[in-house]
Amino acid sequence: MAPTTKEAQRAELHKTIWRIANDLRGSVDGWDFKSYVLGMLFYRFISENLASYLNAFERDAGVTGFDYTELSDDAAEFGREVTVAEKGFYILPSELFVNVRARAKHDANLNETLERVFTNIEGSALGTPSETDLKGLFDDLDVNSSKLGPTVAKRNEKLVKLLDAIGDLPLGNFEDNTIDLFGDAYEYLMTMYASSAGKSGGEFYTPQEVSELLARITVVGKSSVNKVYDPAAGSGSLLLKFAKVLGKDNVHNGFYGQEINLTTYNLARINMFLHDINYEKFDLAHGDTLTDPAHWDDEPFEAIVSNPPYSIRWDGDANPLLINDPRFSPAGVLAPKSKADLAFTMHILSWLAVNGTAAIVEFPGVLYRGGAERKIRQYLVDNNYIDTVIQLPPDLFFGTTIATCIIVLKKSKTDNQILFIDASAEFTRAGNKNKLTDPHQRRILDAFANRVDEAHYAKLVSADEIAANDYNIAVSSYVQQEDTREEIDISALNTEIARIVVRQHELRTAIDEIVADLEGSR
Repeated sequence: MAPTTKEAQRAELHKTIWRIANDLRGSVDGWDFKSYVLGMLFYRFISENLASYLNAFERDAGVTGFDYTELSDDAAEFGREVTVAEKGFYILPSELFVNVRARAKHDANLNETLERVFTNIEGSALGTPSETDLKGLFDDLDVNSSKLGPTVAKRNEKLVKLLDAIGDLPLGNFEDNTIDLFGDAYEYLMTMYASSAGKSGGEFYTPQEVSELLARITVVGKSSVNKVYDPAAGSGSLLLKFAKVLGKDNVHNGFYGQEINLTTYNLARINMFLHDINYEKFDLAHGDTLTDPAHWDDEPFEAIVSNPPYSIRWDGDANPLLINDPRFSPAGVLAPKSKADLAFTMHILSWLAVNGTAAIVEFPGVLYRGGAERKIRQYLVDNNYIDTVIQLPPDLFFGTTIATCIIVLKKSKTDNQILFIDASAEFTRAGNKNKLTDPHQRRILDAFANRVDEAHYAKLVSADEIAANDYNIAVSSYVQQEDTREEIDISALNTEIARIVVRQHELRTAIDEIVADLEGSR
């Protein structure tokens, strides 16, 4: 089947992005250079987003032919206050991407120009509700870095190329409803950088098809949710899958998350803007979720998705305040200091709404290890909070080949059983990674929704049986893998062997007779 126009457009866009990212990089490491490419893409986006918004507003008011990009800065000041209240930021016409780019080749102080522009964009939100959403967004786009070149002239030469390359990307016009191409370009760039960066990239980015599966699990049977949350938000890709799965307007009260890494936190906020999530619809915080959670006043959340960092260290029982923290105290024990996995799980459970669902990617060891982790699993099982455990295929994630799993939590289950799904074979090899295609996702989701036994794939297990198995919740302990070896009929085999023995005896007798005849004829 021939690709649709949109698919062909997307494929062409990806090829162009790959080329410019490599052409521009030069001596700058790809992982370091991502901030320049992504930051400049963001600058172009908000410039075009603002100009499109103001053009539409003026033209609807009867000012035909209005073009904000051609307005003088003095004339533009008139609309600053009301625009910041609506969009969260403001950019003067002379500082729009298209106009800075047009002058760039002849601007000997291009680095200073861009630095001023970025400062002014962030400054436009000072003292307004959008201040925290804009603050520091351009910090990683250091136009004076020696990584761009040894001299100002060399750096500006690189910046001109960067402006031209990002400006030439075929991202359509806002009026043509192709806005999704900005978000798609951003996702593709992050996939590309995560793939080439190994473990350091994998820590901030969850593959899109896994993100989509997690989001779909949490909204089965629903067409809308109140709020969505990710306590280890990374680049925000998991949260944004709700906008794709439900439509952003069907996440009524917004997207919430927290991220400990500052650079990744900036990427997540940029990602929100590039997917046209307005500032009042998202609330992302920077900091350590386990010891300093930022959204006490916003919980509970109806849908929670997360791919927390695997087996990282945390304060644990070295911090005497944590055992009395209402998020962790119900289990009576804290996750080990060397393995914070189940600390994230307990935090998520605590902030999950009574009618909500959480889907968490987990490292396999949390399913069966002893000690404090076993006690936490006992709490989860005995209180009927674990709805489903899904074994995923190996080699899905950047930076690791390990087969992870998904734990699904609910607070309002209708039975006292846990569903185990063995999806370890649900993948297609694509390049150097395994991939969950749409049919693979559908099979997992169907088994999750149907909640019935399926030979070698899904099994409902009572809480009593799990307790008797020392609270081991590894999928392989309950779902028997299919034996693909050839089945042998022993009776038929014995009959065939007996026939061969008889035939062998007959042949030997015949041979003996022939030999005797030959010897008698001598």
